[in-house]
Amino acid sequence: MAHKIQRWRHRLLDLAELVRAPAALSVPGDVLVGAVASGRPLGPRTLGTMGSSVCLYWAGMALNDYADATLDAVERPGRPIPSGRIPRRTAFTTASALTAAGLGLAALSGGRRALRTAVPLAGLVWAYDLALKNTPAGPAAMAGTRVLDVLAGARTPTPALPAAFVVGLHTYTVTTLSRHETTGAPAAVPAVSLAASTVASLCAAVTAPTAGRTSRLGAAAGAVGYLVTFGSAQVRALGEPSAPNIQRAVGAGILGLMPLQAALTAGAGAPRAAALLAAAHPIARQLARKVSPT
Repeated sequence: MAHKIQRWRHRLLDLAELVRAPAALSVPGDVLVGAVASGRPLGPRTLGTMGSSVCLYWAGMALNDYADATLDAVERPGRPIPSGRIPRRTAFTTASALTAAGLGLAALSGGRRALRTAVPLAGLVWAYDLALKNTPAGPAAMAGTRVLDVLAGARTPTPALPAAFVVGLHTYTVTTLSRHETTGAPAAVPAVSLAASTVASLCAAVTAPTAGRTSRLGAAAGAVGYLVTFGSAQVRALGEPSAPNIQRAVGAGILGLMPLQAALTAGAGAPRAAALLAAAHPIARQLARKVSPT
């Protein structure tokens, strides 16, 4: 019995590594930002949309490893598929099941209206992993998934568009950096990404006209926290744009989205919800030491 439990434990850990489980903590904040910006109540529908987005995020991670199995065998032999811990077909089956679960949760939480965002989001996730990732359109496609994530949480899209733009800008920056994780990058790459993330932080610090003092302070604190986490990693990469430093910057960027989301949430007038996002960030960073987000 103990042997079976141990085997299942290892299998679950391998699946967690396949889908980069801790990185999904950066996903609910997208939906929260969209909901708060558009005045949508934070009820069961919002929670269902968060669950849908998490499933689609995990699906994308599993599909990524399915698509990159041959490349990972050379560049990242320790990943679950090239190391033999997870068969390649299992990654595809996992991606398919999680996509179905994500669409199902969207339908349950918001019906046809929710599916109008969830279906294009799922399609863009699959298109990115199977066709667009290594093309010039790759970073824009990945940014588009996060933009759709924000809009999925919104009651109506228009009020959430500025926040969606900020999240998309951040994601575009991280995706561009990620193309140099195994080879290192020219110094211009982290320099441009640092400039872009500075713009994102300044945009996130702008609050709604009706925001109170607590919201303004929360937005400023979130923006500063974002720059401290993601910005400092980019500064190190700028000084030495080696593969390890670029990879660390990418990891910091994936989870660094959380304080950016907190800034946007506070700025839209929900400082308590923003505080929850900010509190989850160090937990996500701790978990990322056990399971890499990249």
